[in-house]
Amino acid sequence: MNSFKDRIGIDFGARLPIEEAIAWSARNKVGVIDVRLGDTGNAFEDFDSRRIDAVRNSVESQGIRLGLHTLSAVNVAETAPFLREAVEEYLRRYIELAKPLGADWIVLHGGFHFTGDYARRMETGIQRLQSLGDHARKHGIRLLLENMNPEPADAEVRYLACDVEECRAYFDRLDPAIYGWTYTVNHAHMLPVGIRGFFDAFGVARMEEVRLADNRGDKEEHLRPGEGTIDFEDTFALIEQAGYRGHYMLAYGNIEEMREGRDELAARAVRAGIAAA
Repeated sequence: MNSFKDRIGIDFGARLPIEEAIAWSARNKVGVIDVRLGDTGNAFEDFDSRRIDAVRNSVESQGIRLGLHTLSAVNVAETAPFLREAVEEYLRRYIELAKPLGADWIVLHGGFHFTGDYARRMETGIQRLQSLGDHARKHGIRLLLENMNPEPADAEVRYLACDVEECRAYFDRLDPAIYGWTYTVNHAHMLPVGIRGFFDAFGVARMEEVRLADNRGDKEEHLRPGEGTIDFEDTFALIEQAGYRGHYMLAYGNIEEMREGRDELAARAVRAGIAAA
């Protein structure tokens, strides 16, 4: 990746089958992408050896860096019988498919709780991620934990690994040789500490992906840059001046909006003084 724009990728989520996401990225000179497995043409059972080999060959021939992003609605902190086994199978399948597909990382989440079972759910989530880390080590795949968005104060269901204290509880017990950090700045923007305070708490040591969308700081939205209140110039300067040289990942709107957003955000990086015109 030579320019700042080259470092800005697109999270396709479940918008396209993985082959189409790779082909679109090659045509549009997008060198780093995230894709979600499990639906929209990417069902686990559809990945036989022929399809797996074809995807990996395409990733390698096009020079694209591929990451996988699990569904946050799957509760890593699940405690119910049968469901907890299903959650583990879902995540283990990601780990087992990642390297064969040519992926370099998988983004995971801390799970969610129902207010009254906070401590038990957090402990379950951490232990499950520790166990998955052992599985990932065997399969040679990197795992990234994403900081999640806060919910309204009176919400019954809330994400874990949301604020600085919760994320620290996870990172303190997750092996840094296996787990890095996906920093979602729009989630941090919703917290009292803000983007800068959250970044200052953890720095760049474990940060391996920065996810970008805009919001107004009051609720979970994935808006185009400029539609919310995030100062992207300040954010880029903060992160780049600390020595971060990894990739950024756009996660908002539709594919064309994110394609256009790469140019807009690259221009903001120039205005911030951390990229050449």
